[in-house]
Amino acid sequence: MTIQIFNSLTRQKEPFVPLEEGKVKIYVCGPTVYNFIHIGNARPVIVYDTVRRYFQYKGYEVKYVSNFTDVDDKIIKAANELGEEVFELTERFINAYFEDITALGCKKADVHPRVTNHMDDIIEFINVLVEKGYAYESQGDVYYRTRKFNGYGKLSHQSIDDLKVGARIEAGEKKEDPLDFALWKAAKPGEIHWSSPWGEGRPGWHIECSVMAREHLGDTIDIHAGGQDLTFPHHENEIAQSESYTGKTFARYWMHNGYINIDNEKMSKSLGNFVLVHDIRQQIDPEVLRFFMLSVHYRHPINFAQDLVESAKAGLERLRTAYSNLKHRLKTTTDLTNQADEYLVKIEEVKKQFEEAMDDDFNTSNAISALFELARNANTYLNESNTEEKVLLAFIETFDILGEVLGIQFNIEGELLDADIEALIEERNLARKNRDFARSDEIRDQLLSMDIVLEDTRQGTRWKRGS
Repeated sequence: MTIQIFNSLTRQKEPFVPLEEGKVKIYVCGPTVYNFIHIGNARPVIVYDTVRRYFQYKGYEVKYVSNFTDVDDKIIKAANELGEEVFELTERFINAYFEDITALGCKKADVHPRVTNHMDDIIEFINVLVEKGYAYESQGDVYYRTRKFNGYGKLSHQSIDDLKVGARIEAGEKKEDPLDFALWKAAKPGEIHWSSPWGEGRPGWHIECSVMAREHLGDTIDIHAGGQDLTFPHHENEIAQSESYTGKTFARYWMHNGYINIDNEKMSKSLGNFVLVHDIRQQIDPEVLRFFMLSVHYRHPINFAQDLVESAKAGLERLRTAYSNLKHRLKTTTDLTNQADEYLVKIEEVKKQFEEAMDDDFNTSNAISALFELARNANTYLNESNTEEKVLLAFIETFDILGEVLGIQFNIEGELLDADIEALIEERNLARKNRDFARSDEIRDQLLSMDIVLEDTRQGTRWKRGS
């Protein structure tokens, strides 16, 4: 079955047809790096990481680009408040971003371009728009003439007249029209800046993605993605800039993930419910957070609440328990059952169910339902008095393959290194010496759960790995 994508541009599902056979070019708007990312930022990272993984599962060669905005008003303000240089601040939070997304099971993009590394490209791009009459300079700023682009509003499905209502010129702006937006901003005293034909300054927010997408993926890309909040004005402005520059379609498919609410309220700093990934992953297993995010279709809003996260944790544990039981049974399998063909057919049916879900606009919620069906079949099979190695291995392999698509690991046993075992034994001996028998027993039980058997002798504590 062909992958169907809900295209925000047309507001309908469309079969995915790549620009180049067997290849997919994806651009995802990345974070502005002035703080740790919050769980609203994390959702698109998880969603589009999964989209990328599924394309790879289907045999596509994927080029995945996601940018860093490493200069803008928020960054300059944060650097001033903290007494840091802009580049020092952004480097710190880029590193923090990678720590967070790695914990969430997300792969790095093939390219993570930074605005500050593309300044010459941005200036050249703006200059072409000025030459074509799509942009104009005004006292050191450069603005885009929104009304000159006939297709403006086609992504957000708003007319130019509707957009005019509420549009205004902010203090200090020198626009021809309230709808025009900044491509280049003249530097204020003491601000970081670059030289340009229009004077010292820095880029506006929207221009960067148009430039970096084109530099790394070409004039037209397959998929442009990001959060629903970016549809207007950011993505709308990207289309106007890019298509004015190239005269070609900017992106053929637009994907937008839904919002995150906190206990049924919109997440915001003013409400005090702003949840940073850096903080929450100290309290919640990041894989549980990923599993929770994928349990709801990406286009739907998702409610972050303790009971729902606990439910996701319990669901993931069910899958991991089934996987662990399969691995354990491998040690004692007898190859005597006659049920092999029946269960191998069930496994193939689950794979088909999983692919049908993911082909249908990457419906991870239904894909997870397929994994629960796999677990049910596995548990039923494990209740057989005899089991066959090839069936157990087929179950395990299917868990591994489908889990890789979702970025979820089911194998959590993780064999301890000898040095780790010796360190725990030393801690246990110290606990016994201090008559902290509760801690001593806790360490013994911990090691036993990992198949490490202890034997206390007059010569000291010996240990061995169980069979």
